[in-house]
Amino acid sequence: MGNSKENVKTKNKKAPLKGMMDNVMEQFNSAANHINLHPNIRKILSITNNEILVNFPVKMDNGDVEVFTGYRVQHNGALGPYKGGLRYHPTVDLDAARALAMWMTWKSSLAGLPYGGAKGGIKINPELYSESEIERITRRFTYALADNIGPEHDIPAPDVNTNSQTMAWIADTYMSTRPPAQRTANQHVVTGKPDGSGGLEGRDRATGFGVYLTIKFWADKNDIDLNGKKFIVQGFGNVGYWASHFLENDGAKLVGVQDAHGNIMNQDGIDVEALHTYNLENNGTVVNYPNAQPIDKSEFFSIDCDICIPAALGNQITKENAPKIKAKIIAEGANGPTNVEGEKILIERGIVIIPDILCNSGGVIGSYYEWLQNRSGEIWHLEEVMDKLTKKLKVSFDKVYSYSENEKVDMRTAAFCIAIARIEKAYVQRGIFP
Repeated sequence: MGNSKENVKTKNKKAPLKGMMDNVMEQFNSAANHINLHPNIRKILSITNNEILVNFPVKMDNGDVEVFTGYRVQHNGALGPYKGGLRYHPTVDLDAARALAMWMTWKSSLAGLPYGGAKGGIKINPELYSESEIERITRRFTYALADNIGPEHDIPAPDVNTNSQTMAWIADTYMSTRPPAQRTANQHVVTGKPDGSGGLEGRDRATGFGVYLTIKFWADKNDIDLNGKKFIVQGFGNVGYWASHFLENDGAKLVGVQDAHGNIMNQDGIDVEALHTYNLENNGTVVNYPNAQPIDKSEFFSIDCDICIPAALGNQITKENAPKIKAKIIAEGANGPTNVEGEKILIERGIVIIPDILCNSGGVIGSYYEWLQNRSGEIWHLEEVMDKLTKKLKVSFDKVYSYSENEKVDMRTAAFCIAIARIEKAYVQRGIFP
């Protein structure tokens, strides 16, 4: 058949996620040392429980067959079923999935949820495929995963380049493989579904709302008014848009945006809703937005601003660009956007980092509420969901902030310490089988 569309696109492509496992392990070991984590439990938490790799064929619109590679890594299930997103991106591989699964374990633990951590996806550039092809790829991937996922075992959710429609296809495929009497009882095999298919009102904005809330909580602790503050966003997808939406409602001003295709800036402010509409009508990119000027990619992180929200992929803030950042606070909307070397520079410069496992945990908290809603047969309304999210995130934020102040450590170390200690307690109380 020759080269597939995927192979042609990804050949010689730089992988920004390479080395993420090194980052998460250094973060883990730093926190584990701080709390004197038991050596046996450190051994357990340093490895993943299960790593699933599936190769599966799918017929394309032109009749050709392509073979895709999908992954699902389950890091730790001491606190409950595995939970974590599925992403469709050329950089998806086992190393990235391992790191992201570990971050999900800490994120769920920090939020006080009865979940472990998992992550996965398909190595693919979805821009090269039609919607009907993506649907067939998604359904075949679900079938290939089979009983490696399940509503009480491993519950996927949306991530990079996946959305509520993707989750609806997965749920329908998975439910179709169950006996008729069990199908509706398996609706919560995924979260992030559309409202009309068992989804939760507000799940679409939960992650971005959480990013906004953690910024607001930090600002309140430090007697800072968000009104008039300038912010930049890397990635204007679901998370970047909603975080911008809520910040703008509080009077903050969006002055720069970067996406996979280009960079724009306007120090007088960029209207969030106008940009969102343009983005939807312009094939999902902010390029050539008329009310802002284009800038070079290398200039993005040096834009004059108060708040920086990396909400795209991992390893974006590094030792190369960290010295250029002018923001006073980094709010990590993405998973692992700041690597270890970059973080050291930011901390030395006195820049505050709200870590990913706290900052973007609104998504997994929202997923938990959807999961509960499906299990109980209830339907929660938007106001109730947003209120629950606010209260839950406030508890998490206050714990991390207090720990950071009392122990004289940065907020990431504080968040990791709290998360790891909760899992350690579970192992101490339950023991190791047999």
